[in-house]
Formats: sequence, structure tokens, C-alpha cells
Amino acid sequence: MDSLQEILFSLRQNKLRTGLTAFGVFWGILMLILLLGAGRGMEKAFAEGWSNDVADSIWIFPSTTSVPYMGLPVGRQIQLTQSDMAAIRQQIPGVRFLSSENPLGSFINSDISISYGTKSGSFGVLGVADQYFNIKEKIRFDEGRRLNGLDEDDNRKVVVIGTRVSERLFTTHIEAIGKEIQINGISFKVIGIFFDKGNQGRMSERIYMPVSAFKKAFGGGQDVALITVRPKEGVDGIKLEEDVMALLKQRHKIAPDDVRAIEASNMARAAQDVNAMFTGLNMFIWLVGIGTLLAGIVGVSNIMIITVKERTREIGIRKALGANPNSIVGSLLFESVLVTSVAGYSGLVLGVAILEGVSALFTKMKIELPFFQQPEIDIGVAISALVLLIASGVIAGLMPALRAARITPIEAMKAE
Repeated sequence: MDSLQEILFSLRQNKLRTGLTAFGVFWGILMLILLLGAGRGMEKAFAEGWSNDVADSIWIFPSTTSVPYMGLPVGRQIQLTQSDMAAIRQQIPGVRFLSSENPLGSFINSDISISYGTKSGSFGVLGVADQYFNIKEKIRFDEGRRLNGLDEDDNRKVVVIGTRVSERLFTTHIEAIGKEIQINGISFKVIGIFFDKGNQGRMSERIYMPVSAFKKAFGGGQDVALITVRPKEGVDGIKLEEDVMALLKQRHKIAPDDVRAIEASNMARAAQDVNAMFTGLNMFIWLVGIGTLLAGIVGVSNIMIITVKERTREIGIRKALGANPNSIVGSLLFESVLVTSVAGYSGLVLGVAILEGVSALFTKMKIELPFFQQPEIDIGVAISALVLLIASGVIAGLMPALRAARITPIEAMKAE
């Protein structure tokens, strides 16, 4: 208690100097917390706005050959088939789920006329195999159910429609369930309403039906426009992609080094790239924040050096009266830690309060930005910041304290 009273008296004697020094530490921690929270908000927005594809899904689509092979010319159009899917299932044991996409019109454009009563609109229509929604398992179904294996086995003329389709054709989502919509003049019963946030929500302008009913109604034979695969748990998705691509190239007589004939979009690779990007971003934020904090620590250290110089006589007298060096070092370190901890903790609390306020504002006003969501800071980062504060206080006061401990009574008496 005596040491604390002594420290508080010393700080009150230099209020302006102490306040400006503490502000440097306060500002460093505040900036660090705000930058980390903002970085987390960007990371969440990127993950949310990416799509509803799970992080281990692989999407394979055919193109044209770019390398001649086995006497076959360049520019040959590759066509995937259902027999390719059967070969993947039989010959590659690491496959957990396997499905396909078959568009009625364009993959990209919503170009198929859909109608219900007097209402109509243009949307995308695709036939998919029964395991499709095991691969796109993150899709949210607001009403009804998903397609299943029985729908495909029985050639049921049923569809699940996106929320934007439902909003265009029906008054409410509940109203849509059980109704029959017209697709190119053919009736299909609506059994589910889904929301897919992919492509800024435009993936919710799609209609999915069992591939068996799709082929029966619109033709297409054994052709498959796109194959999608999901590995079993514990299986390396990148290695699985290589195995699938090698098998398909062998079946379609494609040169092993032809990278254009069949292309793949592996979400595992994309996830690695995204994680690496945000790891680098967080490292940069920590470097900037710590750099700002170091400026404050240097200020605290300078103040402690001045304090030691001003109290040289006092320190010498205390040592002459029997004070040991450890007590002097401890007293000065306590003063340094007190200044940095109080200032830094204030910056930490204010930073967290600002992040929580912004997050609450986003939630209340339902703000949805494509590249930024509610900022947040986790408990691990907060604890790390507190540890950093204490360490900063020790570092800031250590050298001046050791210098004070080396002062002899004779030197102190000679000081002006």
C-alpha cells in the first residue's frame, strides 16, 4: 500500500506527462483491437458470401482438348456421361457423395420460362442426382423438404425452388408447397423452398428436380454437364481430385498434361488460399498494432528514465537507509506496469465496446455488406492483448529500474 501511494503521488506530480504517455499505450491497444475486429468482419463476410458449397466439395466440368493425344486432334469437345460417374463410384474408394448438374438452358443465365397461373418469370432449371444436397448441405430450406433417392428412383415430377422463384410466383413460401408450376409446358409439383446465398443470392433463382425426371421430360440421354464429388472424412480432397481427373482423362483419351480438357474447381484449394490470405492479413494487423503499441511503450520507458533521474537522491537515500535493490526495481516496475495496464486496459475495453456497438447496429438495421459483416473479437485475442500489456509494462520499466538499482548513495549525493 505504501508503494502504491508513493507511485500515485509521483504520477499526480506529473499529470500531463503521465496522461500523454498513457495515451500512447491506450491508442496502440485500441487500434490493435479495432483492426483485428475489422479483419474478422472481413473474413466472415468472405466466408458467408462465398457460397453454400462445403469446403471439401469438388466440381468437375468438361471443356475442349488443348493437346493432341493418341492420334486425336486438338479442340475435341469432351462430354461427361453417367457411366463416368459409375466408374468414379466403383474405382475411387475415397468418394463419399457423388452427383451431377444438368441445366435445361444456361448454367449462368436464368433463361427458362416458369409459370404458375397468371404469374411467370425466367429462372435456371437443373436436374440433379439424389446426393446433390448432401454435397450442398449448407443450403437452407425454409419450407418443405429436399429431393431424395426415392424421387429419383420413381421418376417423380417434383421440384425444389429458390426463394426468389417463390417470391415471384407465389404470395408466401408456404403457399408454394404442393402447387404445380409449368416448366416448358410440363407440370412439376413444388415440394421445397430453399435459399442459396451463392453469387449474392442469385443462386436462389434456380429450380432443381431429380435427374431421372429431368431426362424423361427434356431428354439428354446419358450426358452429364457437370460432376460434383465430396470425399469421405479424412480423405485428402486435393489427392481425390487428382485421382478423379486421372480416371476421366484415361476414359476420354486425354493427354495427362492437358489442363484444359477437363477442369476442376476444388473448394479445398480455394479454402487454403483464403485461409492463407487472412492469416497474412492478421499477421499484418498484429505487426501494425504492435508497432503502434511500441511507440507508446517507448514513451513509458522514456518517462521512467526521467523519473529515475528526478528521484536519484531519493533512491540513494533509500539505499543508504538499507533498502535492497530488488525493492527499488520492484517499485519502479510496479509504476510502469500500472501506467501501461490501466491505459491499455482502457483501450481494450473501449475497442471491444466499439466492436460490439457496430455489430449490434448491423444486426438491428439488418445491414448486409458484400465484403464486411459484424466485427468481433474472440476471448483468446483479448487474453493475448492483456498478456501483451503486462509484458509491455515490464519491458518499459525494466531498463530504468535496473539503472536505478545500480545507483550508489555516493552518486546520489552528487546528483543535482
